[in-house]
Amino acid sequence: MAFELPALPYAKDALLPHISVETLEFHHGKHHNTYVDKLNGLVPGTEFEGKTLEEIIMAAPAGPVFNNAAQVWNHTFYWNSLSPNGGGEPTGALADAINAKWGSFDAFKAEFNDKAVNNFASSWTWLVKNADGSLEIVNTSNAGTPMTNGQTALLTVDLWEHAYYIDYRNVRPNYLGGFWALANWEFAAQNFAA
Repeated sequence: MAFELPALPYAKDALLPHISVETLEFHHGKHHNTYVDKLNGLVPGTEFEGKTLEEIIMAAPAGPVFNNAAQVWNHTFYWNSLSPNGGGEPTGALADAINAKWGSFDAFKAEFNDKAVNNFASSWTWLVKNADGSLEIVNTSNAGTPMTNGQTALLTVDLWEHAYYIDYRNVRPNYLGGFWALANWEFAAQNFAA
């Protein structure tokens, strides 16, 4: 069964003014779709045929199959990390966990921004839950995903240049400002509770 490009969970203009229709047309419609197409060309006739994205990510060695499967998964997760009704701060158990770890939401956000701004080249910054329930901010490069380290992703920001260059050019901190205005804390809380 072929993998398919998941539909965006909102209209292409829903993230304005923070993320443009043009960015979504390129980022989702071209980049994300290319990972899906490449994966569909790599999997048939291999031991990965019939497996889920997660099964492929956990089993595939470094290389084209892993890279494309992980990028399909990472991008789908990223689209859900954003919401036209997002922004603000988390509430409930997730807010309590963030405050317990960092002392305040502002301190968490400052550390996340620092790690994201200084995450070199094509990369991702994630809020994750470790196996012991503790929270951590982790950076991954290229197609890296916290799943392979036994961590549960709660929220992510895509730091590949195609995620922000149309709207923000080379000013990654401004893109992060847009990310926080759209951060989907409801999605993050569901992942935290899972």
